[in-house]
Amino acid sequence: MVFIEKLRQGSSLKNEILSGLTVALALVPEAVAFSLMAKVSPLIGLYSAFIIGLITALFGGRPGMISGATGAIAVVIVSLVVRHGVEFLFAAVVLMGIIQILVGVLRLGKFIRLVPHPVMFGFVNGLAIVIFMAQLDQFKVPDVDGALQWMQGSALWMMLGFVALTMLIIHFLPKITKAVPAALTAILVVSGIILTLGIDTKTVGDIASISGGLPEFHLPMIPFTWENIMIILPYSLIMASVGLIESLLTLSVIDEMTETRGRGNKECIAQGTANLVCGFFSGMGGCAMIGQSIINVSSGGRKRLSGIVAAVGLLLIVLFGSSLIEKVPMAALVGLMFMVAVGTFEWASLKIFNKVPVIDVIVMIIVAGVTVFYHNLAVAVFVGVIISALSYAWENAKRIRARKYIDDEGIKHYEIYGPLFFGSVTAFQEKFDVINDPDEVIIDFAESRVADHSAIEALSKVTERYAKQGKKVHLRHLSADCRSLLDNASTIIDVNYYEDPKYKVAVDELA
Repeated sequence: MVFIEKLRQGSSLKNEILSGLTVALALVPEAVAFSLMAKVSPLIGLYSAFIIGLITALFGGRPGMISGATGAIAVVIVSLVVRHGVEFLFAAVVLMGIIQILVGVLRLGKFIRLVPHPVMFGFVNGLAIVIFMAQLDQFKVPDVDGALQWMQGSALWMMLGFVALTMLIIHFLPKITKAVPAALTAILVVSGIILTLGIDTKTVGDIASISGGLPEFHLPMIPFTWENIMIILPYSLIMASVGLIESLLTLSVIDEMTETRGRGNKECIAQGTANLVCGFFSGMGGCAMIGQSIINVSSGGRKRLSGIVAAVGLLLIVLFGSSLIEKVPMAALVGLMFMVAVGTFEWASLKIFNKVPVIDVIVMIIVAGVTVFYHNLAVAVFVGVIISALSYAWENAKRIRARKYIDDEGIKHYEIYGPLFFGSVTAFQEKFDVINDPDEVIIDFAESRVADHSAIEALSKVTERYAKQGKKVHLRHLSADCRSLLDNASTIIDVNYYEDPKYKVAVDELA
């Protein structure tokens, strides 16, 4: 039994190391591509991927999740770099890290729970499409004028053939054996064939040189003035929001894949710390990477070791293995990322279109569309959450009801069912027959609650309407929190509590 346990531990260790190495290889073209997208040196993206990947692997709230330089951040920072230069970028990344640390310290990561499942589906599907479309640039080559044109003839067919071979190996190898990661095997096999046969095809080295030294400490060279802070603050806020949303949603995806639970607030602090350090080492910032995280988890990387190996492996590639990695054909890496896109897409979401409410389908499509066309994950998620929240509010607004009767003493009773809030106040006010009601009216909230300021205003208007007719209104069965809300608004509304029993309201301490 001891031998078997050691064998299992050895197998797990092997998977962690091999998964990390696979991710390190996949990080190279991504970091280079995102650097070029952000108009900065490829080494800035590579150093960012190393620093962020290492710190989050060590201290993050989701073992097995991979972080680094990402396209979501690159899209945000490109205008800052073009307008003000890279030194402003480094300062913005430092401020971004501070904001993310504060979010974690204040324990705001829990609000990711407010993201509905349709938004998650839309986010993941949109991101899968973005990953897929980002690889299409590798099928383009510069013409005599330097403009990019689609490959033609044998070059195109050669590229497509090796991409397809990579995808086939990744798909079928796990059905034969899981002794080695399929992604790493595919890269090695395709690279070996191309190098052995001397086939002329696009390689990592054709994109940019990735050789360099160790990252060096560097203070952002900008004057520390209020004007400059105001320049970088909007970018930092957007970067922090995008980074945390993508990281926490990726954490949720990995939670589902591994059937475990990560720690959102701890991940926020780790992401913030990583970006803070990154800014002081000339980095472009980053966050969790859903594609690389799925590669890692699918290849057997479930512990912190895989993330550490990926980060350290990436640095070793930059320091010592750049000449070899620059020979890796882009076809192999494109095939790998195509499979990541296929694996990332929630195909099950296509089967539920006629089984879920129409608004959920609309939310999925809108979130995916915003993600694809604007590459702004924060805006996409915010839009999805807002639409879902408004839909929920509308549905609850339609649920308010009033049971009416007059008792033996001639008092009119209105028993309210459903929440009284901004969405239901109009329907609530229409329930009352002020002119024809008797002189005394009781509004019973045993099955309802006063939720917000709009509800208070609605009650105020109802009591005013009755007062103008010389009639009296009593509120019955208000819970303690509702009474407190009305007491605080005593300058706005004067109400009578009628035979109110005392209720014990469930609070967090009782949970």
